[in-house]
Amino acid sequence: MRLFKYLPFLLTFILISCGEDKLQKLNHAQPIVAFGDSLTAGVGVNEMEAYPQKLAHISGFKVINEGVSGEATAEGLARLTSVLEKHEPQLVILLEGGNDILRNYNLTQTKQNLSQMIEQIQSRNIQLVFLGVPEKNIFSDSADLYDELAQQYGLVYDGEIISELIKKKRYKSDPIHFNATGYQKLAERVYEILEDNGALH
Repeated sequence: MRLFKYLPFLLTFILISCGEDKLQKLNHAQPIVAFGDSLTAGVGVNEMEAYPQKLAHISGFKVINEGVSGEATAEGLARLTSVLEKHEPQLVILLEGGNDILRNYNLTQTKQNLSQMIEQIQSRNIQLVFLGVPEKNIFSDSADLYDELAQQYGLVYDGEIISELIKKKRYKSDPIHFNATGYQKLAERVYEILEDNGALH
C-alpha cells in the first residue's frame, strides 16, 4: 500500500527523466563527422548517395564522411585522433566494428577498441551518437558489446537500424552493404535520433 502513496511522485520523475534532452542543440559553425567503415563510406552507391551526404541534405548541417571501407576497429582507433583534430566536430556518429565481426576477430578486443574511441571523443567534449552492428547472423540484433558500451557510457544509441536494414533485400546492394534506399533510410533514422534527443530543437 505504501507504494501507491508514492506512485504519483514516481510517475512524475519518470516523465521528467524521459523528457530530458541527451544532446545539446547543434550549431552550423562546426561539422558533424560520420566515422566508420564501408557502411559509412557508402560502398554500393555513388558518393552522394552515402548516408552522411544524405544526412547533410536532410538536416542542413555539414556532415563529413570519414568512412574507410574494410577498416577494423584497431585501424579506426589509430585514425580517430587525426580525424578529430582535423575537423573539430561538434558531434561524431560512430558506426564501426562490422569488419571485426565478419573476420571473426576477438570481440573482447573489439569492445576495448570501441571503448577507447568513445572515451577519446568524450574527453574532447564532443557529442556522440553510437550505432550498433549485428552479429554474424542475418537474423540477429546488434552484438551484445554495443548494448553494453551504450549502457556503460550513457550514450545516445541505436542498436536496431543496421540489423533491420541488413535483413531486407530491398535495402541492399550486396549481402552486407546498402543500396541508395537503404542509405537513405539510415540517414533518416540518424536524423530522427538527433531530433528526438534535442540536437535539432
